[in-house]
Amino acid sequence: MATHVQPINEVKDPVKRQDAKLNNPQTPHIIGGLVVSAILLVYLLFTQEAVQPLLLVIGILLGYTLFHARFGFTSAFRRLASVGNGQALRAHMLMLAVAVTLFAPILAFGLSFFGGEVSGYVSPVGISLLVGAFLFGIGMQLGGGCASGTLYAVGGGRSVMFVTLLFFIIGSTVGAYHLPFWTEELPSFEAVSLATSTGLGYGGAWALSIILFGVIAWITLIIERRKKAPKMAPLPSTSGWKRIFRGSWPLFAAAIVLAVLNALTLMTRGTPWGVTSAFALWGSKVAQFFGIDVASWGYWQGNVEALNASIFTDSTTVLNLGVILGAFLASAAGGLFKFSKMNLKNVAAAIIGGLLMGYGARLAFGCNIGAYFGGIASFSLHGYIWGILALGGTFVALYLRPLFGLSVPKPKDSFC
Repeated sequence: MATHVQPINEVKDPVKRQDAKLNNPQTPHIIGGLVVSAILLVYLLFTQEAVQPLLLVIGILLGYTLFHARFGFTSAFRRLASVGNGQALRAHMLMLAVAVTLFAPILAFGLSFFGGEVSGYVSPVGISLLVGAFLFGIGMQLGGGCASGTLYAVGGGRSVMFVTLLFFIIGSTVGAYHLPFWTEELPSFEAVSLATSTGLGYGGAWALSIILFGVIAWITLIIERRKKAPKMAPLPSTSGWKRIFRGSWPLFAAAIVLAVLNALTLMTRGTPWGVTSAFALWGSKVAQFFGIDVASWGYWQGNVEALNASIFTDSTTVLNLGVILGAFLASAAGGLFKFSKMNLKNVAAAIIGGLLMGYGARLAFGCNIGAYFGGIASFSLHGYIWGILALGGTFVALYLRPLFGLSVPKPKDSFC
């Protein structure tokens, strides 16, 4: 009987074709997830500003969407680099097209729910970006997921991703400590915005962005046809209205939802969705607890108060917790939550991958979410450069993954 690969994040267990059907909902898990979400929401409502509970809800929706579509960045880059499949990357282009369409008026007119300033992620281009994005590209292929992928895989119960997350935090903390060297001692240029640095304005930058996304999508189609790339494997699903809550979503639907949620994040907290700055904060707080003078690091100059405040005052932390909870609820709704097996090889890959992603994200001013998604949506040149260098790191990682027992799609596979 023919088998195919069921791409639940980075899991590559062969499953029977007729098994691409959802299990029964894990009702106790769903109830538990809802209770924890409600408790955290109430806590935020009574202890924090109104922004934080709203961000928790957005985070839950982000996690739910990511898991329901298995919307990956790591697997998208790997499929393109290994066998030329660009289906997921075209979904990225749709996501970015919707995002820039929403971000342009928000940034141009300073639209905000709470009346604060609004700014995108526009970061410098320099050695730190080039090295950081390249390291991140290698790391996400070894670690089994990107920044958002790590969070939603943890929510889905993939055990080895807890190891990835731990070392992601460690790498991000070390990267924060080293960041002044990379940004001040090595060559770096000013940040470049396609909207404000070029004279195009947000309207012109939007048009240019749409053209670029179209060209990239077209290139992926050419690559697919020339390489006769295998298709992405179908996901377990249901039908009708139940699919909204239980079944897998098409990539294009998730792409649109993620773009809308990122725009809502921008209007809620004044900056786009991000992930890894919270990891640096968590790690720095632990280091400070053990007596390390974290406040003296250049990374924390101008924001020392964050080290002494509750983590629940940090909006990125709240979003991250929401993503984990949302992914947990989605996996339980699909009857898919369970802890997976670990072995020495995948743990070693998780350690190395987590360290490289954490360190790389700090050097590159963000991860696949903050630099790639948020950067490009904010019309920043550094977002495009991040994507190119991360893809370069992916090509290198294709040769490293088999050393850790991790699979790489093959041209003769039925599915990738």
